Amino acid sequence: MKLFFLFILYILIYFTASSQTIDVTITNLNWGKAYLSSLSGEKISTIDSVESEDNGRFTFTMKEKHSGIYRLTFSKNKWFDIIYDKENIKITTDANAIIDSMRIDDSESNRLYYSFLKLNRQYKSKSELLQLVLARYPADDPYYNLTQSTATRLQFEYYDFVNRISQQNPKSFIARYIKSSQLLIVDFTLPLDKQLVYLKSHALDNVDFNDDDLINSDVFSNKSIEYLTYYRNPQLPKELLEKEFMSAIDTILNKAKINTLVYQHIAEYLIDGFKKFGFEKCISYILENYVIKDDLCLDESKESSIKKMIEQKKMLPIGATVPDFTLPDTSGNPVSLGKIKTEKILIIFYSVACPHCRSAIPRIAEFLKSHKNVAVVAVSLDSDKNEWLGYIRSNNLNWIHLHDPKGWGGSVSSNYFLYATPTMFLIDRDKKIISKPITIEDLQKSF
Repeated sequence: MKLFFLFILYILIYFTASSQTIDVTITNLNWGKAYLSSLSGEKISTIDSVESEDNGRFTFTMKEKHSGIYRLTFSKNKWFDIIYDKENIKITTDANAIIDSMRIDDSESNRLYYSFLKLNRQYKSKSELLQLVLARYPADDPYYNLTQSTATRLQFEYYDFVNRISQQNPKSFIARYIKSSQLLIVDFTLPLDKQLVYLKSHALDNVDFNDDDLINSDVFSNKSIEYLTYYRNPQLPKELLEKEFMSAIDTILNKAKINTLVYQHIAEYLIDGFKKFGFEKCISYILENYVIKDDLCLDESKESSIKKMIEQKKMLPIGATVPDFTLPDTSGNPVSLGKIKTEKILIIFYSVACPHCRSAIPRIAEFLKSHKNVAVVAVSLDSDKNEWLGYIRSNNLNWIHLHDPKGWGGSVSSNYFLYATPTMFLIDRDKKIISKPITIEDLQKSF
């Protein structure tokens, strides 16, 4: 019996020790439920929810939860982030001034986290002002020397916190987070163009790409965005800007290759980000040079358009023979791609309902007027046949016009792994792919 009670006592001690809590009290709260979510880059996944006690207190049990950044959401989408570092957390705050009124009663990791966020904000704002002064005053001016001394002190204080104060427990999540998240200290006296060169060469030096625990935070997403900004030039046209971003992509992803999980995480983040801003060439560059080349497995939940884009690049690369198809023309007569015999054929999959298509097709038609050896096979995916016929008449397009009545659900769309319109394939007499232009500029370069 004595052994039995000792066993029960051991079990109770074990579970008490291995299960921490997040205890948050929020005053002036008029809504009684809070949600706890885990963060991974910009992905937010709700993992728990609790009702508040009468005094606005919420308690979450963190049994078997990984270290990382979590988000507490309450009262009509008000929220704040916390670091869970395998320790109990006790925080009190006011719903009307979440950060300014926050008191961290228990959790050294969260004290360090919020001190670091504040220090980062102050360092950025002060360093920008100091650089303006240094740029405007001559080096032999007394005020220049005073400003330089202030900048040196600012940098020392930042470096001291990041590399000494926050590293008392270097294996903790917060220490590793701060180490990888820190801003790069640059010599303010350097000309701005040389500062930029230095940032491009060294901005990622402190990021531990081999620490996959940091996936459970915003480190890799923040650092990727920060690094991309060094290549951003608003004066460049989109095509040249995408080329600049490709250089940044190479640096980021080649560093990430040291850890497969981190590599996958960052590749997915970059693909999602470039998709939001319509940088399709950057997405294609990542897929061709990294995802497909290294057989990188992306998240199963990745949206179907990205999956189709990957499959199209795998199954229909340059030099591959395109699938044959037979579709009705404007008179309802069947036309087979395989029976069209010209030196070059441009296949355009489009939809009248697509604004991008309506903008691109007249430009394509104008360009092809000087290329008589090209047959254009324009395949409409429209559900409204009359709208399609009306569009052809109004634009006087002297092409081979075909219509797939099944649209996106048809075998042609499936066999060509179509994910967007317009999609173009330039093929030769043997139906082998010469190029897959995305823009009119790409098409022009194919001739």
